[in-house]
Amino acid sequence: MDLGLSGKVALVCASSKGIGKAVAKVLAEEGASVVMCARDGEALSKAREEVAESGRGEVVAVPCDLTRSVDVDALFREVDRRFGTLHILVNNAGGPPAGTFLDTNVEMWKEAFELNFLSAFRCTEKALPYMMKEGFGRIINITSFAVKQPIENLILSNGVRAGLVGMMKTLSREVGEKGITVNTICPGYILTKRLESVLEKRAAASGLSREEAFEMALSEVPAGRFGKPEEIGYVVAFLASEKAAYVNGVTLQVDGGLIRSLL
Repeated sequence: MDLGLSGKVALVCASSKGIGKAVAKVLAEEGASVVMCARDGEALSKAREEVAESGRGEVVAVPCDLTRSVDVDALFREVDRRFGTLHILVNNAGGPPAGTFLDTNVEMWKEAFELNFLSAFRCTEKALPYMMKEGFGRIINITSFAVKQPIENLILSNGVRAGLVGMMKTLSREVGEKGITVNTICPGYILTKRLESVLEKRAAASGLSREEAFEMALSEVPAGRFGKPEEIGYVVAFLASEKAAYVNGVTLQVDGGLIRSLL
C-alpha cells in the first residue's frame, strides 16, 4: 500500500536512536522528507546517514535540546528555511529517571515536565500554523503504555506522560475540523537501550538477575516477544497518511497485548 507520504515534510523529535530513529527511517522510506533532531549532535549525524541511505526524501539533521525554547526556535527556523512548511510532527522524548514518589523532589518533577510535556507543547505550538495553512496536519505523540497502566518505580513518567495525553486529546477536538489529527501511541516493551536500562534497574531493586527480570517482563506479553522499534514506525506512518484521516484523538497501545484494560 502506498501511504502517499511523498512530498510531505515530517519532523521527528529525539531521533538519534531507538524508536525515534526507527520512525524517521520508516517515514523516509515512505517518501517523506524528514527533519531529525536530538541533543547529541554526533549520534544524530550518524543516524541521519543511516536514515538517508534507505530514504526516498530529503533527510536533515538539526541538533536541538527540546527543553530549551531557543533551541526549538532555531529548529523551526531551519525547518522553514529548508522546506517552508511542515505536515507531520512526531513528538518523542526519552523518559525521566526511574524511582518512587519518595525518591523524587520538586526539581525532578520540573525536569520531567520540561522533557516529556513542555517539549511537545513547544513543538506543537510551532507546527500548528504550518498545518493550518496547509489544511493538513498530523501530530503524533509517542509516550508509553504507562498512561494506561502505570508502571511501578516510574512515577515521573507515569505522571507527566498522562498529562500530555490529556492535553493532546483536548487539542484533537480543537483542530479536527482543520484537517489536522492528533493521536498518541503508547509503546509496550520495545527492545531499546531505554527498556534494557529500566529492566536492569528493576532487577537490581528486586534482587533478580538481569535474565530473570527480562524473562518476567516477557511473560507479561501475550505475543511472546518484545517489540521492534520499526513496528512503532509503521504505525506512525499509517497515522501520518491520508489513509488515517478519520483517526483522531486516539491513544493507541502498540504492545503485543501487554495492557489488560478494555480501553
